Amino acid sequence: MSNIRIHLPDKSIKEFEFEPTVLQVAESIGSRLAKDTLGAQINGQLEVVDLRTVLPNDTQLKIITKGSDESLEVVRHSAAHVMAQAVQDIWPEVKVTIGPVIENGFFYDFDSPFAFTPEDLKKLEKKVNHLLKKNEVVTKEIWSTEKAIETFQKMGETFKVEIIKDLGEEEVSIYKQGDWFDLCRGPHVQKIGQIKAVKILHTAGAYWRGDENNPQLQRIYATAFNSKEDLAEHLKLLEEAKKRDHRKLSKDLGLVYNHPFAPGAPFFTERGSIIYNELQNYMREGYQKYGYHEVISPQIFDNQLYEKSGHDANYKENIFSTNVSEREFSIKPMNCPGHCLLYGATKKSYRDLPWRIADFGRLHRNEKTGALHGLTRVTTFCQDDAHIFCRVDQLFDEIKSFMIFLDEVYNKLGMSNYKIFLSTRPEKRVGSDEVWDQAESVLAKALKNLNLDYTVNEGDGAFYGPKLDIMFVDALKRPWQLGTLQCDFNMPNNFDLKYVGEDNSTHQPVMIHRAILGSLERFIGVYLEHTAGRLPTWLSPQQVVIMNITSSHDEYCRNLEQELKAAGIRVAYDDRNEKLGYKIREAQLKQIPYMITIGDQEVENSTVSVRLLTGVNKNGYNKTDFITNLKNEVNNKNLRTFLEN
Repeated sequence: MSNIRIHLPDKSIKEFEFEPTVLQVAESIGSRLAKDTLGAQINGQLEVVDLRTVLPNDTQLKIITKGSDESLEVVRHSAAHVMAQAVQDIWPEVKVTIGPVIENGFFYDFDSPFAFTPEDLKKLEKKVNHLLKKNEVVTKEIWSTEKAIETFQKMGETFKVEIIKDLGEEEVSIYKQGDWFDLCRGPHVQKIGQIKAVKILHTAGAYWRGDENNPQLQRIYATAFNSKEDLAEHLKLLEEAKKRDHRKLSKDLGLVYNHPFAPGAPFFTERGSIIYNELQNYMREGYQKYGYHEVISPQIFDNQLYEKSGHDANYKENIFSTNVSEREFSIKPMNCPGHCLLYGATKKSYRDLPWRIADFGRLHRNEKTGALHGLTRVTTFCQDDAHIFCRVDQLFDEIKSFMIFLDEVYNKLGMSNYKIFLSTRPEKRVGSDEVWDQAESVLAKALKNLNLDYTVNEGDGAFYGPKLDIMFVDALKRPWQLGTLQCDFNMPNNFDLKYVGEDNSTHQPVMIHRAILGSLERFIGVYLEHTAGRLPTWLSPQQVVIMNITSSHDEYCRNLEQELKAAGIRVAYDDRNEKLGYKIREAQLKQIPYMITIGDQEVENSTVSVRLLTGVNKNGYNKTDFITNLKNEVNNKNLRTFLEN
């Protein structure tokens, strides 16, 4: 009699007299499905499990098949094993360590007596493709830890032995393809031939387990896709990403300067500072609209503040500290503890809540030198940071208001493609289950009320409360975590924050941490890559360049420059004795939205001839109309130039 029930996404149920594997369930549905099965998601979890996983009674099963986005994790995990096998087939003296899947690909670290060259990578890719054609069956075996240690010791795979010992398990799983095998928990494909397209990318150095005191290894990066067409598209995006690298763009556009005396602390030039300030001013407009009060908090605090907030225990290695007169001081790494002091400085009643405060204060974090990356990973930065102190019954309205605010900002910036993740309670947390239930349900309710799609990240919340993470997907289809909203029941408790309720009793407020752009440095780096440096006019450091054809047009050009400046336009008159074509090329390289050329006809008719970065030309445009329309475009913060609308 059947007693094992497996629940499928279409609400149907498959019954078995034994606990089936994922593949066995697929086989019971049909041979075509079984052939295409690569893994599964069970019980609503995002993690993809191996197709050989045994399923207990009442498992909710979603089978992952080839071609789906979820299948890429399985394909890449298996491709990492194929690459490792290929390395050891060519160079038997090389030892393997670990080979995880990462965003858009995978890598494998090798203990090699030599550095891999570009020619080696070509040879390796050829060998990988040869192995794919052999289409070996992948099998899974369970070994005792004793057997696994003995086997890998005989092979000289000392790194594998260390991993097995650290696992502390009685048994480990081994995956085989042909004669080659590796320690792994999966997931893996049925046959190697299910991997359709692999590209070996580049090499890098890496320390074993990321510790510079450990042996240095050779890391090979690669990627794999479900089809050669998908791979070709990805490689095309990689080439485009090189052109859009914000480090190159910020240098070419004269926005940022770096010096070794200030590692990870970029200088913003006069041009870069315009972008920085325009973003801050735009957020300030939103603060006025949505009821935030801007504050300024200290840069340096006695470290007792961070002991009280809990950051000293959980974040100390990231904080810059110094001792003065036997007192330890820390440079501010985040605003929230200081904002708690500010909240507690005056008594609050329920009528004072919600209390929303925003802070553009400079923050500092002690990042490792190797982790620094242009503007996207720095040691000093500023956030569009704000904290909201409110009653629990006000949470819904505050979350809803935040999401409306965020959506407005992202759409204004041309960033409408974003995804929302609701991260729920982790295993280690503070607060009662009742409070967590309420907070999580309020977050979900607000998103549903706004008709916003979201994905639940089970167990990925902060220890002090659930959160929303906003992942912006840029023009190259890359996700970036920018905005965030976090419900915090912990810090108000640490600082004993109170308000007097309608019942004349004291109550503890909820603290909401929120940001829309996040770090301005990081946001500018991401936005430069998203737009390829072609910023909307209102954000452009220079909005207009005026170019004369001959010196006889000088007076008209200078008067036009003054009129545009009076209208609040950032304009410069290029009066150099250079050919017009040369001036235009330079203006295009600087990504100046409007290029105005002035000749006899323009002077005679009081008009302008306009050229856009898109190549659009408009001759004989009325000067007064041009200034009016451009001023409106800038004031309205339009994405497109008025000549394109």
